[in-house]
Amino acid sequence: LPSEDQVQTLCSQLICVLAEESNVVHVQSPVTVVGDIHGQFFDLLELFRIGGFVPETNYLFLGDYVDRGFFSVETMCLLAALKLRWPQRVTLLRGNHETRQTTQVYGFYAECTKKYGSANVWKYFTDMFDYISLAAVIDQRYFCVHGGLSPSLHTVDQIKI
Repeated sequence: LPSEDQVQTLCSQLICVLAEESNVVHVQSPVTVVGDIHGQFFDLLELFRIGGFVPETNYLFLGDYVDRGFFSVETMCLLAALKLRWPQRVTLLRGNHETRQTTQVYGFYAECTKKYGSANVWKYFTDMFDYISLAAVIDQRYFCVHGGLSPSLHTVDQIKI
């Protein structure tokens, strides 16, 4: 388990990388698209074992990294470290569980306070979540989001910054 200071450093460094990305990230194939992980750290490791390890395999993660499983901190730390080391090979999108409100209900907040004795680590992560992209487009052809967008949005350009 990383120390609180290590998590703070990891999150602050990742914010610098994520802040440079658009809300809509353009990704080229080949890329492996991965859905909800929900703190299942050992399933994530198995996914890498079967699908290939970064940087040999490119990954697009569609969000919901935390909550429900018992290893959300470890899962998020690994994904953050991979994104920092290989920013062009790992793409992270924000899911509905990468929010302060949801993580207080479904377990991530409790996991952080139990493992660290305070909410500081939860705050570092949730502050970083604010910078994660919302959508990806693979090969200018496939639009990817976690769970959908508002029906009032009609073009991809409406969510770009």
